[in-house]
Amino acid sequence: MAKFYVQCGSIETILAADSAESAAMNALDQMLQTHLWIYDDSGLSEQDCRDHLMIEALLHLEPSVRISEQGFHRDDAIQIGTPETIEMWHRLMVGMKRLFASAGLATRSMTSIGSAPIAAFTAPRMPR
Repeated sequence: MAKFYVQCGSIETILAADSAESAAMNALDQMLQTHLWIYDDSGLSEQDCRDHLMIEALLHLEPSVRISEQGFHRDDAIQIGTPETIEMWHRLMVGMKRLFASAGLATRSMTSIGSAPIAAFTAPRMPR
């Protein structure tokens, strides 16, 4: 795993990830954990949850996530759109909620899994 320097709004973190996209999602996951409760609210549709996240992103984050293997504030940093990263995170949460329901774990709240890092839910890479 490579070491990435990730910046987006008030988020500035260094983490190990398989790719720049994974680094962006893991960094935003730290901020989005406080919004897991929306997936437990039966009165909210999947679209409502997505809209809530996008509004939060507009209020608190930059339009893009900057990722570099060299350091912070680099001109050559990769930029990934924040909305696209939020969308991937939302799809992961919806998929996990559906999986829990299919497995008969519908009473388990999404908030209760919030302490587990996203990396725990990604498939391991096969050695080459």
